[in-house]
Amino acid sequence: MKKINKSLEDWKKELSPEQFRVLFQKGTETAFTGKYNDFWEEGVYLCAACGTPLFRSEDKYDHGTGWPSFKESFSEANLEYHDDLSLGRHRIEVRCAVCGGHLGHLFYDGPAPGGKHFCINSAAMNFKPAEEARKELPQVATFAAGCFWGVEYKFSQLTGVLDTVVGYSGGKTVNPTYRQVLSGKTGHAESVQVLFDPRVISYEQLVRKFFELHDPTQYNRQGPDYGPNYRSAIFYHDQQQKKIAEQVKAELQQSGRYQKKIVTEISPFRSFYRAEDYHQKYYQKKLGPICSNE
Repeated sequence: MKKINKSLEDWKKELSPEQFRVLFQKGTETAFTGKYNDFWEEGVYLCAACGTPLFRSEDKYDHGTGWPSFKESFSEANLEYHDDLSLGRHRIEVRCAVCGGHLGHLFYDGPAPGGKHFCINSAAMNFKPAEEARKELPQVATFAAGCFWGVEYKFSQLTGVLDTVVGYSGGKTVNPTYRQVLSGKTGHAESVQVLFDPRVISYEQLVRKFFELHDPTQYNRQGPDYGPNYRSAIFYHDQQQKKIAEQVKAELQQSGRYQKKIVTEISPFRSFYRAEDYHQKYYQKKLGPICSNE
């Protein structure tokens, strides 16, 4: 994700006093006063400073705290997390990954199954109605195809892919660690979230690339990597994605390309937990070793 670097003086000129206080002085609105606290129109919430998509209206809910609350992000590629000890206890600060603006905090007292509670200041956001958002904003896809290091790298090389993040999806354990997922007991699969420009690359093209990257006939494994955490899965974000994924899967099964049955799971997206930092952009860091699906 390309960063925007401006001086505080520049931001101060562009933003309202309240927006600047919240975004770049880490201020907090008084509870129940923000314009989006009791706002339920369909659309996407953007960073008030740089316009980066942050949250969707379908993930907004009333937590009762007095601030806009969301159970999932637009894309994990668009957010950053930082330790916050300012009140004498540990909290997780949420920032815009593009401009670094302070948005609010992430807690894990949210609704099932994900348990996430993004508690966000209204002043840190602007709102784009659904129809405009569909025409203008990037989209998100989530795939699992074995070891996520190589899968992320290959998706990241595609023209039209704006960013990629590796993490865990498809299970029930809230905010799992890599070791927990590796045990095979969380229900999560190593997954890659892909942020893409649909004007450049389509979701169908991404799905076809997904099937090229691994052997979708292997059940709960990929090469020498065994376990449900290495399963083949597509987590669709809307009904159109579901339709496309099912059509491509059926077409490939009927094509004779595979001698065995394709076992790829096609399930609704529920939640995505960003993996530890050392897993992100693993190949670009040249940390090794090589994934089994290479």
